[in-house]
Amino acid sequence: MFKKVDPKQSLPKMEEEILKFWEDNKIFEKSVEIRKNNPAYVFYDGPPFATGMPHYGHILTGVIKDAIPRYWTMRGRYVERKWGWDCHGLPIENIVEKSLGIKRKKDIKKIGIDKFNETCRSKVSKYVEDWKSVIKRLGRWADMENSYKTMDLSFMESVWWVFKELWNKGLIYEGYRSMYICTRCETTLSQQDVADGYKDIKDLAVTVKFKLENEPDTYLLVWTTTPWTLIGNTAVVVGEKIAYVKVKLKCHSGLPTRPAGGDPESNKILKHLPASLCEALQAGVQDDNYYILAKERIKEVLKDKEFEVINEFKGRDLIGKEYKPLFDYYINKGLDNEENGWKVYPADFLNTEEGTGIVHIAPAFGEDDLDLSYKHNLPFIQHVGMDGLIKKEAVDFAGMSVKPMENHQKTDIEVIKFLEKNNCLFSKEEYLHSYPHCWRCETPLINYATSSWFVNVTKIKGKALELAKDINWVPSHIKEGRFGNWLEGARDWSISRQRFWASVIPIWKCNGQTEIKNQKSKIKGECENIKVIGSVKELEKLSGQKVTDLHKHIIDKIIFKCEKCGGIMKRIPDVLDTWFDSGSMPYAQVHYPFENKEKFEANFPAEFIGEGIDQTRAWFYYLHIISTAIKEKPAYKNVVVNGIVLDEQGKKMSKRLQNYPDPAEIFRKYGADILRFYLLSSPVMAAEDLSLKETEMTEFYRGMFRMLWNSYYFFVMYANVDKFKPTARSQQPTTNLLDKWIISELNVLIREVNENMEKYELNRTARLFPKFVDNLSNWYIRRSRRRFWKPARIATRSVAGGSESDEDKKLAYETLHYVLVTLAKLMAPFTPFIAEEIYKNLTGEESVHLADFPIADEKLIDKKLNRNMNDLREIISLGLQERARHGKKVRQPLAKVILGQKFKGVFDELINKLEWSQILTEELNVKGAELGTAVETLALDTRITKDLKLEGQAREIIRHIQEMRKEAGYEVDNHIKVGYIGASEVFEKFGEMIGKEVLADELKSEKLEKFDLEKEF
Repeated sequence: MFKKVDPKQSLPKMEEEILKFWEDNKIFEKSVEIRKNNPAYVFYDGPPFATGMPHYGHILTGVIKDAIPRYWTMRGRYVERKWGWDCHGLPIENIVEKSLGIKRKKDIKKIGIDKFNETCRSKVSKYVEDWKSVIKRLGRWADMENSYKTMDLSFMESVWWVFKELWNKGLIYEGYRSMYICTRCETTLSQQDVADGYKDIKDLAVTVKFKLENEPDTYLLVWTTTPWTLIGNTAVVVGEKIAYVKVKLKCHSGLPTRPAGGDPESNKILKHLPASLCEALQAGVQDDNYYILAKERIKEVLKDKEFEVINEFKGRDLIGKEYKPLFDYYINKGLDNEENGWKVYPADFLNTEEGTGIVHIAPAFGEDDLDLSYKHNLPFIQHVGMDGLIKKEAVDFAGMSVKPMENHQKTDIEVIKFLEKNNCLFSKEEYLHSYPHCWRCETPLINYATSSWFVNVTKIKGKALELAKDINWVPSHIKEGRFGNWLEGARDWSISRQRFWASVIPIWKCNGQTEIKNQKSKIKGECENIKVIGSVKELEKLSGQKVTDLHKHIIDKIIFKCEKCGGIMKRIPDVLDTWFDSGSMPYAQVHYPFENKEKFEANFPAEFIGEGIDQTRAWFYYLHIISTAIKEKPAYKNVVVNGIVLDEQGKKMSKRLQNYPDPAEIFRKYGADILRFYLLSSPVMAAEDLSLKETEMTEFYRGMFRMLWNSYYFFVMYANVDKFKPTARSQQPTTNLLDKWIISELNVLIREVNENMEKYELNRTARLFPKFVDNLSNWYIRRSRRRFWKPARIATRSVAGGSESDEDKKLAYETLHYVLVTLAKLMAPFTPFIAEEIYKNLTGEESVHLADFPIADEKLIDKKLNRNMNDLREIISLGLQERARHGKKVRQPLAKVILGQKFKGVFDELINKLEWSQILTEELNVKGAELGTAVETLALDTRITKDLKLEGQAREIIRHIQEMRKEAGYEVDNHIKVGYIGASEVFEKFGEMIGKEVLADELKSEKLEKFDLEKEF
């Protein structure tokens, strides 16, 4: 009836066979096709890059994105699973730069953007086949043959549509802001890119002296961790209400300032010094300067100096004072607003937690600095280009990189030397702080004022916050925490990138001139006409050219006439932030609204998305912002956020360090099911970090999976012996206590699995299975084992819960068959391979993944029965502990167990009933149970009579013979003959019991030369 099951089956080998079966019989395709007329279930699968091998982060999200769609497919939903590839952005560009030997952005322009972009196109699919292999072996079902790519014309056209929708709603504008840029990539970066790239580094912090113009020998002390920005300084700021002091330093030297002429020790020291220094020492070294700083910072700034406070005042008293610039490269060179420069201004963002309480302002290199320059019309000095190199005007530093990768302190050191040489340095120190780096090339970023196109997020933030309330986050704390806080603090989104391989910004500008009328006359001016293109058709109509590619090196050649002045409209040079692709993915993957319009709108928003915790500030965020703006809906209803997979020591996994096992090796050793289950049941599903440990996978392999396989093996082995055929009904009514209990527990499991899966709590769901499998294997099957034996090997001995009739045995088979088949369905989304093996063999149907997911039958749940069984097992556990304490093996029968007053209620309700009492006495191997008044919890009568001792010896003999049967390779129904020497008293008293237990037709008090084997089929 059933395919024979190997008890030592290699699970990885079994999985390989099932993979071939799935592929040959197109089971994935069938699972989708048979539900095509059912309600759709849409989920968004964030596309990965195929520029590297998939790692455990990809495997983790892949498992999540497989388990949930499998579940909802079995729940009857139509779940398409279209794969996608991320193709644009810095990851690809950096790979191509390395392959072409490109060091800086200007080198790309030298070789040609056409060649660079086409090389990018050729590199995006480098590891596609490796990805397909890993995804397939993982057991993940996805349509990778009909995948979309973010570089496809259809995808990019939908991105243009999204952009134009934002434009039409007044949410796109061009602005000049201070933003972080990567000087190597020569592009601005998004808020999220910057947030994810912080590293702890040591910078050089300096306290510099700004000399006041109208107060002799008086200096402002200013602290900064970016000495290179001092060249662009045009102001300093103070806090109006902060207390400041003017101090004078007292002379302090290791040598006497006025050595006594006759002091031999002093003369001995001075003898070895240069004459000029001796003169200075003899004249007395004295710092006659005055220094101004915040009162609260005196101890830190002047910690190694003696000083005298000359005066104390508020910051407002410093406002308007002028100081001498540290550098004169831009003085009297025609700077706008030069008359407002190099003065003291008020600012409300100051604090006295660090520094000197006075901050220098370089408008080109800081957000607060730029805002202050607008407020007070300060001169603007940008002495550094987008490439991070200092411009030629700063002659002493021209051509230096302000943050070179090989040594980020190098230029700061040169600046400090200059300051020291020019008596502008007060002190210096190393300063450890968190500093942003490029998320791809790891270059230290700099804050840089430049123009950019923005999405006006602040305009729609209120709506975004309101819509976010409707999203279910797993784990729930992400909603108001990491995601909610990020959304609350959202700024306008800089979408301009000064790069090459990306979706382009579809804005064309006119370079012509037009007449501008005013009340008095007509004047000539720049046309400034802007045209935003939202489709290929629109561009073709305007240009008269066929458009087949929307990438920069193609599209920048397309021009058309200005409708206002007749001039030439050219596209602006910037490309889009790659996160704009990501946020547009729901529409672009189906080429909306140019295709699939009704289908998309009927199934938006998505039911589910899932990614790592880093995406709360990235993909999840950008999806939500764009959806809020153009659809006024959330983009998704449910989000599963996973943590990060680390190595065994809790460190980040690194190819360089080789500190993690190859996924292919894990598949070979354990199989995909165990890796899947290990991940799905772990804390990583609650957005916590997980240290990947093979020992924990081994525990699953030897624990739940082997228990389940042994249970499956046990059923098939005995069912084939008895030629059992399951009925058409899923489960026959039963009066057996254990049958009713396991069926009740199964339906509790079904209910809890569905409840948790509907809440998208996968780890809670997964953790339900080990306990149930343990109940099934180590309690139900073990307690019911005798019921599966043939009548010929069973005497009249009764078992708990029913007779040993053929009918009772049939009920046992029906129950176990029903439980295993149902369990296979429940586990199918989590462990699709072992579930498939069990289901196919036990049902004869094609695939478990074509079946419907179980729904609990509440009538079969008996809460009281479940509670009673738990109470009984608790007593048995305590009894076994008591046996161990007394050193009594379980095979040695004892007279009785005495239950204390704690279990009086259980005793009255259960133990005085035969079916419950028999379970207790058999499990504890005692002859009886009684209630004791002098016992608190539980006690055993450990006195061993002669008969008890003989029975214990008989059970040891049975164990030994069963091991001999196993070593000889006998089947469960093979009959044997047993010969023995000695122990005659045991065999005389318990021979019949021994024979029945070991299936012996004859017991002889002699040594047998060989075993006679009688096979029954």
